Amino acid sequence: MNIHIIDGEFAVCKVRDFSETDFENGLVFAANTDEEKSLVCPIERVPKNATHADHGWRAFRICGVLDFSLIGILADIADILAKNKIGIFAVSTYNTDYIFTKTENFDRAVTALRDKGYAVC
Repeated sequence: MNIHIIDGEFAVCKVRDFSETDFENGLVFAANTDEEKSLVCPIERVPKNATHADHGWRAFRICGVLDFSLIGILADIADILAKNKIGIFAVSTYNTDYIFTKTENFDRAVTALRDKGYAVC
């Protein structure tokens, strides 16, 4: 399975609302729940109305469109990284999954995944 490295650093944020969020430029994920509004975005695009922002995340994307019947792909990647003491933040979309690790762990994550047979590029 191929995993694509996404360029740039990201922040995981809590925002008052999405009015200042740039959804058109770069990778952005938003969640609106009964408890919070969360945002993952490039660090240079953290909105001014963010109440909290955790900077220093890097990202991978599982290549291709993952059918909903596929089981265990994200779990396998999470297990590999957990065994290497690398925490993750995962986001799933209709097509695929995105895995975020802290920047200081990113190179170790790439090595761990490659050692287990994933093509990381």
